[in-house]
Amino acid sequence: MPVRIPVLVALALVAGCSNEPTARNNAEVDINDAAADAQNSIASYAAAANRQSPGPSPSATPTAAVPNDNAPSAGSEPLAPPEPGRPGGLPDDRTPVSEASFTPDSAQGAADVVQTYYALIEAGKYAAAYRLWDPRAQQAPASARAFAASFGRFSEYHANVGAPGRIDAGAGQRFVTVPVQPYARLKESGAPFYQIGTVTLHRTADVDGASADQRRWRISAIEVKDVTKAAGRP
Repeated sequence: MPVRIPVLVALALVAGCSNEPTARNNAEVDINDAAADAQNSIASYAAAANRQSPGPSPSATPTAAVPNDNAPSAGSEPLAPPEPGRPGGLPDDRTPVSEASFTPDSAQGAADVVQTYYALIEAGKYAAAYRLWDPRAQQAPASARAFAASFGRFSEYHANVGAPGRIDAGAGQRFVTVPVQPYARLKESGAPFYQIGTVTLHRTADVDGASADQRRWRISAIEVKDVTKAAGRP
């Protein structure tokens, strides 16, 4: 069974973040500050998770729901993303994920950046989530304002994060891919909304001339596709 991390742990990551959009031309200064804050949050999250997890956990690590004023009515269809191993669900990886401590530059460190990213979005801290993108990435959002606006159609937003793949190394660069299963509720209709895909993260290797900021994991691409609830049925 998945080990569920209490919502207070996830919210601790974002309590000090501002959700005010920032202009793209100020991204470099803001990104440096946010990267350091996010890295500290990731370390705190990992320590809390290790303390509270009684044993090995499977690949999926769901974020908990955050109460909001747009909560669905009693008659609304509940959010029920497809389970691991089913169409539209995360890979059904039965190999336990290590509960040992990890370094920020490891593959698990990259997965925690993804966990932090979706926890920030879930809490409505869009500006802080935006700063976890690599501003040089082709897929990077055009601005913090545009990024925040892209979530305006949802009344709530969550994600399950899977176990990271192996680090792909080459030419002084590092990449890792993390499975992700976003799920949300559409604000206008109240209907559930499900996606499945991957998040790719990048960092510069520990080489001469690389700054501390360049050596941090940043999101370089998110590839997801829409799935229907029927895809998760037996």
